[in-house]
Amino acid sequence: MTAGGPAAQDGETTGGVRAAFGGLTTRGRSFLAAGVAAAVCAYVLGQGDLLRVGLLLAVLPLVCVLVLYRTRHQVAGSRRLSPRRVPAEAEARVHLRMENVSRLPTGLLMLQDHVPYVLGPRPRFVLDRVEAGGRREVSYRVRSDLRGRYPLGPLQLRLSDPFGMCELTRSFSAYDTLTVVPRTEPLPPGRLPGEASGYGEGRQRSPALAGEDDVIPREYRYGDDLRRVHWRSTAKYGELMVRREEQPQRARCTVLLDTREVGYQGSGPDSAFEWAVSGAASVVVHMLEQGFSVRLLTDEGSPLPGDGPDGITGSTQDSAEAAGLMLDALAVVDHSDGAGFSRAYDLLRGGSEGLLVAFIGDLDEEQTAMAARMRQRSGAAVAFVLDSGTWLTGGAVAGTVEDRLRRLREAGWTAMAVPPGASLAELWRHAGRARTAPGTTGDGRSGMTGVSGGWS
Repeated sequence: MTAGGPAAQDGETTGGVRAAFGGLTTRGRSFLAAGVAAAVCAYVLGQGDLLRVGLLLAVLPLVCVLVLYRTRHQVAGSRRLSPRRVPAEAEARVHLRMENVSRLPTGLLMLQDHVPYVLGPRPRFVLDRVEAGGRREVSYRVRSDLRGRYPLGPLQLRLSDPFGMCELTRSFSAYDTLTVVPRTEPLPPGRLPGEASGYGEGRQRSPALAGEDDVIPREYRYGDDLRRVHWRSTAKYGELMVRREEQPQRARCTVLLDTREVGYQGSGPDSAFEWAVSGAASVVVHMLEQGFSVRLLTDEGSPLPGDGPDGITGSTQDSAEAAGLMLDALAVVDHSDGAGFSRAYDLLRGGSEGLLVAFIGDLDEEQTAMAARMRQRSGAAVAFVLDSGTWLTGGAVAGTVEDRLRRLREAGWTAMAVPPGASLAELWRHAGRARTAPGTTGDGRSGMTGVSGGWS
């Protein structure tokens, strides 16, 4: 809720009493001119009654200006978004509340909120007279097919007096931001490549940090369980030694999003690039729900928000909150000027990356070779390759794309072409079957050694 005292809500004023007189309507100006003319005629003709009528006509709009100028400082406004983060093509509702905190009733009010064009038409509301201490609440809906961050505001209020003599516009200073995140698609659950087997729910095993259990024996401490005594080390060092147990290590997943401008053609919500962004968002949400530690990279090597070098972990913070941080970053991701994946390649840790899921646009020979080498720096790798040319024409996948897919598969990738309008859930399911098909190993190729497990 954007709220506060009347002074805090004032924002930019329309400028002093002089500006208030500039708000005289045609009726107010007519009354003022008629009053001045009547007063002049009364003075010339010596008519006292006409002078009183002229003064009344002239004073009435001036009084309305002064009263309205004072009233505008006693009107408070607020805005509330529900929700503040929505997926593309979904609606959010904006609630506006106006409160008259003065001792005088207001006249007719016209409320207007500034919204970007992509969110819909500019909302306008007409409010009847608001009594002293009264409040009015209205709401409107916004919707965008394009992801991004959109400012809402400032809120403008047009006040008029009961006689229609004066009309003033007041602007509040408060803004709110609506975040439109990429659409996500639920993915089928199942055992995922990149998980190590043999401990708990497929989690890897690693020594804990200092102060916790470790695989190296240590000196016995008061309170240690005697069942953990390591007798061979005790005999070797001549003092009682105990084992340090192994601790589970969370499985890792890196999601690589190709944002190269040269890798995509076309624009708009149905373009290949937007499909790739939505696909990356879907995988991020799915992996966090599965308990993975997720890291999100772009082709320029820019790590998007994470919880340290390993990314965001679903157990260290609420899964929905962790996903929201990455979705906020994906809401504003745009094309890069880069031409390759060398920076992202340098950030991939050799052999310890776990599962690598990449969304890749058009590739030339050099970048195909670079993408193929990335497979060596992950435990398992899945690539969704988009030929933006087919997305523009709606045709079949070109032969050059098939050749690049073949080269990626030979390097150990589970590579799949993405036709226009494809369902990521279906491609995800097919990729899992390719990795667990008879006669293939964990990397999806016959005779190759890969990470055990697959998708169902």
